[in-house]
Amino acid sequence: MSVFTTVTPDEASAWLSQYAIGKLVELNGISSGIENTNYFLTTTHGRYVLTLFEKLTHAELPYFLNLMDHLARHGVPCPQPVANIADSLLASLNGKPASIVSCLSGQSLETPGIAHCAQVGETLADIHLAGKTFPIQRSNPRGAAWWKATAQQVAPFLDAEAARLLNDELRFQALHRLQDLPRGVVHADLFRDNVLFDGERLGGVIDFYFACHDVWLYDVAIAVNDWCVSGDGALDEAHMLALLGAYHAVRPFTPIERGAWPVMLRAAALRFWVSRLHDLHFPRPGELTHAKDPGQFERILRQRVAAQSQLQRVWV
Repeated sequence: MSVFTTVTPDEASAWLSQYAIGKLVELNGISSGIENTNYFLTTTHGRYVLTLFEKLTHAELPYFLNLMDHLARHGVPCPQPVANIADSLLASLNGKPASIVSCLSGQSLETPGIAHCAQVGETLADIHLAGKTFPIQRSNPRGAAWWKATAQQVAPFLDAEAARLLNDELRFQALHRLQDLPRGVVHADLFRDNVLFDGERLGGVIDFYFACHDVWLYDVAIAVNDWCVSGDGALDEAHMLALLGAYHAVRPFTPIERGAWPVMLRAAALRFWVSRLHDLHFPRPGELTHAKDPGQFERILRQRVAAQSQLQRVWV
């Protein structure tokens, strides 16, 4: 499980005195996620999620908590932060910033179908449109400057072929800043494990702690690179077109986005290859932690590079 900071039932029970959500019934660690400590928190009033933030600070967190509150109030199915009796969405627990949010119904999918991908595309467009009225902007901390700096850290762990791919892609992305693309609030981590399905219905989107202000198409590419791929990293065209088509029906793509699509797919693959390499080779001390396989996104990046011209033609 991804539990970096241990919380005992007695500690959680005492901490809950700051909230008006009943008495502690059960506390269970959540296995998914590699950035924060998460627990299912069951009280006499219901079930919630308790998060202790391992990297984000008290100064950074209001952006994310207020964004989730904003999106939930605008109909996006996402966790709703719970205010404590001091009317704050943020508190401290065991020396870490901590919050409680509503617990959504459903489970993540291992093998999504076409209908699932369509719902993801529609919901992602809803997030982008609802985020247009969110008044706070946060630059992407894992953009081009971060790629370059982190690549230098992980490069010594790569063989010659992988190092060449990494350097070539960094050079390629440096030529394609694409500042004219539509942008706004992005989730920036819309993987299968961050979307819950209650049966065949999308129950909610979780883990907004990479959200920021960036290119919307980049957010779409992140989702497609996880939801619409085969085992070797190649794109599944039917799944991709379902996701893109449902998104386009809510927030139509612009002509410039069509031209940028292959570049964004490569950028999204690069970002997660580099971050997974960093998590693997520079692990954070903690209890029962795990890092995801960086090789998956190396394969995806190779596939996107090889299919560059074909991706330009495949569109909604």
